[in-house]
Amino acid sequence: MDQGDIGWYNSCMHETAHIPIFNLFGETTAFPDVIHCEAVFDRAGLHDWVITPHRHGQMAQIFQIVSGAAKVTLDGGSERLESGGYLFVPPQIVHGFEFTRGTEGMVLSMPSPVVSRLGPKTPALADWLGAPQRGRVSDAAGALLQEIARCYAAHGTFRAQRLVALTHAALATLADEGSAGRSAARDAGGQMQRLDALIAERLAQGWSARDYASALHVTTGHLNRIVRSAAGMSLTAYLETAVMTEACRLIAFTRLPVAEVGYRLGYADPPYFSRRFRARMGETPSAYRARVSGERAAGEG
Repeated sequence: MDQGDIGWYNSCMHETAHIPIFNLFGETTAFPDVIHCEAVFDRAGLHDWVITPHRHGQMAQIFQIVSGAAKVTLDGGSERLESGGYLFVPPQIVHGFEFTRGTEGMVLSMPSPVVSRLGPKTPALADWLGAPQRGRVSDAAGALLQEIARCYAAHGTFRAQRLVALTHAALATLADEGSAGRSAARDAGGQMQRLDALIAERLAQGWSARDYASALHVTTGHLNRIVRSAAGMSLTAYLETAVMTEACRLIAFTRLPVAEVGYRLGYADPPYFSRRFRARMGETPSAYRARVSGERAAGEG
């Protein structure tokens, strides 16, 4: 395996018209192993300790910090990951890092099919795997991550099976510890999970609430009740929140004109898109881009 080709970052993001989406080796080549394990020091140290914002279409990652720290960008927000902590990033979440020099830790990269085979399936597990997670690495989780690193560096007939099993154990341990004491409402039959998957698939097609309800074989009213119970908002608001979340990503992390962002998300009328963005976000798309990027606000085009 050519370690020099491995990367989980992009160093020229601002020249693109889309948010970079990578496999481990770039946009076209196959994932190099069933699981990939890499030291933070080995990768970030080569690039002045900065990993610019990007996302992965079919890969989840666990970032563990053993010593040092990092400023983390997650979908435009910012937080700090300290020594002894971890961050789980599911597919499609925009993430970037500014590590303190000398930071040591591990990056565990897992193709989506490996993650999806973790079971038995439950709403609680789907909720945890579907969103960024952070917390302290317990002794039990830390031991599993260390064993994954040892197994990754070893050889053996059943190395791949061991790596998958250990990764599942680590994910289940982190999820179990991170979910302790939570009392989130669960929807019967996993309808919310199916709705979220449909939203991700149809986001740019301008589907209405009725379209989603029809695809899920329920009435619009029934789906609205499920969403209101689970998310505390109407189905229409939930769908628009998903669209505007993607709009924020595209505005913050690409140089696409605001009108093009609207077109990509199903808005044929740019002024209407800008009005809806302002109503939801409290500022115009151009003002949002200027605030996030530090640039002076331009026109809405």
